[in-house]
Amino acid sequence: MVSRSIENAQRKVEARNFDIRKNLLEFDDVANDQRKVIYAQRNELLESKDISETIQSIRADVLLATTREFVPPDSVEEQWDLPGLEKKLESELSFVAPVAAWAHADTTLDADRIPVKVIEAATQAYAEKFPSDRVDPEALHQFERAVMLQSIDTHWREHLAALDYLRQGIHLRGYAQKQPKQEYKREAFELFAAMLDSIKREVTRTLMNIRVQTREEVEEAERRAEEAARAVRNIQYQHADYNAATAESAEVAESAPQPAPGAADDSAQPFVRSSQKVGRNDACPCGSGKKFKHCHGRLA
Repeated sequence: MVSRSIENAQRKVEARNFDIRKNLLEFDDVANDQRKVIYAQRNELLESKDISETIQSIRADVLLATTREFVPPDSVEEQWDLPGLEKKLESELSFVAPVAAWAHADTTLDADRIPVKVIEAATQAYAEKFPSDRVDPEALHQFERAVMLQSIDTHWREHLAALDYLRQGIHLRGYAQKQPKQEYKREAFELFAAMLDSIKREVTRTLMNIRVQTREEVEEAERRAEEAARAVRNIQYQHADYNAATAESAEVAESAPQPAPGAADDSAQPFVRSSQKVGRNDACPCGSGKKFKHCHGRLA
């Protein structure tokens, strides 16, 4: 009987370990599918010499999503927030688009044509930002690829950490009468979609905020920075009443009596006791017969 009980306990432990390994494999399959997608994109970027079309497509997706926040599809003009759209484009992408002026000048402009005009204007602004006479096209392609690779790697590491955190607590969904595996797959997919959207926005924001400067502009900026640093080093911070306090201190010093030349400063001389020190339990020197601590040495 004892041996049979031990065998049953071993079978239960093995079955439990099997279920744990099975669940881990199923969770790993979700991350593995996403890993294949990311690695395929990275390999495509590494093998491509020109990703201008990819960058343009990403920029169009970001601008379309941004425009839809302020100009919903199939909406009327009263539902638009064109000043808010202009402000967001300028603050996040350094891109000035007079959308309100477009709508005022063209009364036929609707919610479907506004994103198209914004994307066209952004494409033109991006092309003017990197003119061929200032920027080598090959260097621009390498820079675009480096920005996108860095963004993918950074967000992918953060995504893996988020998946691990999600997997540690997903079993608690069972208390809400939900299937932990299905909930994990659903939320992992949502996290993956959010990661791709973050990559697109970061790449677009980085490239749109870049401004190419000539050598003269760089030297001028360095000169101004050096002058500003020199000015900061020469600044003396003083309180608002510093001058008045300084003048008052000088007047007090002048009005104080000055020691005679060659005379020693009494305040700098050490203190010398004229009589022997009386202890706390010694008789008081006044002759009262009491201890010093109960007579003249009593604490006030």
